[in-house]
Amino acid sequence: MKIAVIPARGGSKRIPRKNIKDFCGKPMLAWSIEAAKASGMFDHIIVSTDDTEIAEIAKTWGAEVPFMRPAELANDFAGTGVVTRHAAEWALEHYGNIEFVCAIYATAPFIKPSDLISGFELMTKHNKSKCFAATRFPYPIQRALRITQTSGVAMFQPEHMGTRSQDLEPAYHDAGQFYWATMQSILDGVPTFSEAAVPLILPRHRVQDIDTEEDWQFAEMLFKLYKE
Repeated sequence: MKIAVIPARGGSKRIPRKNIKDFCGKPMLAWSIEAAKASGMFDHIIVSTDDTEIAEIAKTWGAEVPFMRPAELANDFAGTGVVTRHAAEWALEHYGNIEFVCAIYATAPFIKPSDLISGFELMTKHNKSKCFAATRFPYPIQRALRITQTSGVAMFQPEHMGTRSQDLEPAYHDAGQFYWATMQSILDGVPTFSEAAVPLILPRHRVQDIDTEEDWQFAEMLFKLYKE
């Protein structure tokens, strides 16, 4: 059995009610639910929330909210991993044999159903226990700068001052969209960013963190252009 877990707490600080705020005509959360449904991959799509309004909206768009998330897992310090594990263990107890779990961010409007399918296929093809979406940094991280105490600048890796960019190793970062995992790897506490995982590389134009109002506005503009 495969399940999707979408964490969506009610206490977003920087963008109030972010998970259900209208994004290009739908509550933000709805885009993740619809992608999960359209993929056809899941026996259950669970939204983990502590908020009754979010719960009702999630149900309206076709997700299940079989429990309310406990308060200790709904604060600013409860990460996606512990929230996903809580939901997965609940599902294991109530639904039976859970083989695979996919945590999907509630703020991932650029996610495609095909990404979820490809991620699962990539994980099983490479015999890994985890798969997550990633994308390439647009600029060589070896050339990153820091501001010094005297307001000057210094390279983090000055040894690469004269290295040609095409000779530098590409670097990638988490796309913040989805995380496939075997149930056993969740129970065993296997870290995502490890040899146990394989990344599904996405193009940069389909990756956008949405943590501030500026992020939100940029994401809406990008989303509209992408849809057109």
